[in-house]
Amino acid sequence: MKGPREQIVYLPCIYRNTEFMKPDYLATVDVDPKSPTYCQVIHRLEVPNLRDELHHSGWNACSSCHGDATKSRSLLILPALISSRIYVVDVATDPRAPRMHKIVEPTELMWKCGLANPHTSHCLGNGQIMIGCIGDPSGNGKGGFALLDGESFEVLGNWEKPGDATAFGYDFWYQPRHNVMISTEWGAPKALAKGFDMQHVKAGLYGTSIHVWDWSSHEKLQSIDLGMEGAVPLEVRFLHEPSAAEGYVGCALGSTVYRFFRTKVSHRGAVASEHVQESRPSDWLSCVAAGLITDILISLDDRYLYFSNWLHGDIRQYDITDRSKPRLVGQAFLGGSIQSDGAVRVLEDPEDREQPPPCVIKGKRVQGSPQMLQLSLDGRRLYVTTSLYSAWDKQFYPDMLKEGSVMMQLDVDNVNGGIVLNKDFLVDFGKEPHGPVLAHELRYPGGDCTSDIWL
Repeated sequence: MKGPREQIVYLPCIYRNTEFMKPDYLATVDVDPKSPTYCQVIHRLEVPNLRDELHHSGWNACSSCHGDATKSRSLLILPALISSRIYVVDVATDPRAPRMHKIVEPTELMWKCGLANPHTSHCLGNGQIMIGCIGDPSGNGKGGFALLDGESFEVLGNWEKPGDATAFGYDFWYQPRHNVMISTEWGAPKALAKGFDMQHVKAGLYGTSIHVWDWSSHEKLQSIDLGMEGAVPLEVRFLHEPSAAEGYVGCALGSTVYRFFRTKVSHRGAVASEHVQESRPSDWLSCVAAGLITDILISLDDRYLYFSNWLHGDIRQYDITDRSKPRLVGQAFLGGSIQSDGAVRVLEDPEDREQPPPCVIKGKRVQGSPQMLQLSLDGRRLYVTTSLYSAWDKQFYPDMLKEGSVMMQLDVDNVNGGIVLNKDFLVDFGKEPHGPVLAHELRYPGGDCTSDIWL
C-alpha cells in the first residue's frame, strides 16, 4: 500500500461481436496526471488472431513467490476466453510497450487437459502457472485447472485429481496458510457464447455452487450450493491478510454477496457460507431486474469491499470491518439500464431511489455500465471499465459496441467511506484507430488488489 502511485495500466481490448474484423489487443494506458499523455492509450499490442476474446489476465510471478530471488514479475499471462489460446506477454523489457513472448495454442490445453475456455490465471509459489477453465473442447461446462511450466509455458496437465472437475468453472483463489482453495461457477460456454437466455438457467446450464479444495492434495473437499439466491457465483476474493480464513463471492444472477469462512466441524475444517449483502431488484414493467453483480474487490487493508451492478449501473462501497455485517458507505451511478431518460421505468424500488440521470464525462455519454474494478494500492482511486463480455455487451448495451467502452476513475474516501466520480478523467475507447472497442480488466505492472496472493 506504500508503493508508488500507478503510472500505467494494462487492459485487454476486444473486437469480437463488433462490426470490425480486427484482432484484439493489449492496451497500455497512461494514468499519471503529470504526464503529457495522461488518459491516453500509449501502446497497443495486437494479437495475431481474430475473435480470441481476451478477457482476464495474471502474472508469471506475484507475492506468492515472495522470497524467491529467481522470480520476477515480468510476464503477463493473457488467456483468450473463446479461442482458448494463452498469450504470454513481456512487460519487463519495455513496460510502456509490451511485446509478445509466447503463444500457447488451444490444442495444448485441449489435448493435455481436456479443457477449454481459460479464464482466471494465478501464479503459484513453486513457479508454475495455474489457469482455471470454464469448459471442455465441445463447449460443455467443465471446471478444471491447467498447470503451465513457469519458464517454458508448456502445458503440464491438470491440477485437480481425475474425476474431480466441477460442472462449471470460472474464478478461484487460494489461501496457503489454511491449505484451501475456493472456486466458482459461470456457465456452459455453448450457452453463454451468443448471449444470455433465462431458459439456459432453467435448463441447468449455469452454476450455483462454490467449491472447496485441499490446496496441497488437490482434492475437492466440499461443494456449497447457494441456490438461486446465489446463482452464477463469479468473482471470489479471500481477505488479503494471509492468516484470514474467510472471504466473499459475488453472485451475478442472484445479485447477492456471500461470505465464506472456515468452521471447526472436521480435522481439516469445513467451509460454510452466509448471505451478507444483496443488490435489491427493481420492478421493470412486469419483470424483476437484478442488479447483476459482475465484479467485486477488497481493498488491500481488508477494510472495504466494492462491487459493480452491471444492469442497474452503480458501484457500491461497503465497510467490512464487521465481516458478517457489511455497511454501505459509498455509491455512484455511472450508466446502466435504469437511467432516467431511458426506455425502462422503475415502478418499485425497495431502496426508494430516483432513477439516476445519464452519466456524462467530458461531453461523452457513458454507454454500458460499470463492470471491471481496480483499486489503487493506497485505496484512494478506483478505476472502472464498462465491458463485461462481448456477447452480453451486444445484447444488453448495443450502443456500447457502436461507441466503444470507457475507462473511468472515482476518488475514494478511504477513511470515512465514500466514492465520487472524477469528471476530469476519461479514456474513450470509441476513438481507437481501428474503430470502437470493448476494454475489460485492468492490471498494474507491479501487481494489485485482484492479482496477488500473500503467503
